[in-house]
Amino acid sequence: MAKAAIKIQAAFRGHQVRNTMKRTETKTTTSSSNTNKASTNAVNKSANAALAAAAEAQEPTKAELEAEFDPNDKELCDAARKIQATFRGHLTRKLVKDDDDAIPEDVDIQEITKKVAEELDIDLSDPELNKAATKIQASFRGHKIRKDITPVE
Repeated sequence: MAKAAIKIQAAFRGHQVRNTMKRTETKTTTSSSNTNKASTNAVNKSANAALAAAAEAQEPTKAELEAEFDPNDKELCDAARKIQATFRGHLTRKLVKDDDDAIPEDVDIQEITKKVAEELDIDLSDPELNKAATKIQASFRGHKIRKDITPVE
């Protein structure tokens, strides 16, 4: 499985390097227009041509990738799945962190309850609603106490 993970990581790093080279190529062409065009333009063109040739030589075709990575290889699929799961976890943790940063600390629960009740047209003075809320709260309190109590040995 380690070999499969190394193959996947190497392919991704190659992809990343090729994209970086393309981005730097476009940045150098835009920055060269601001400087002395006569002397630096010829040098940049030859450097960009060399970078483009290197990027094209390194870019594998779809057929080459399919030949290198067999979809029936269990180790390879497990390694890819593990890498994808790790990355998805990273993205989820990042999103949760961003969401936590967006929530203000001084949120008033009563204001939120009133806003939700207004949006849903719920009559909070309804005796049936109070009875249902009391049952839900009692059930939760019982669950919490049962969960917190440690068995006596």
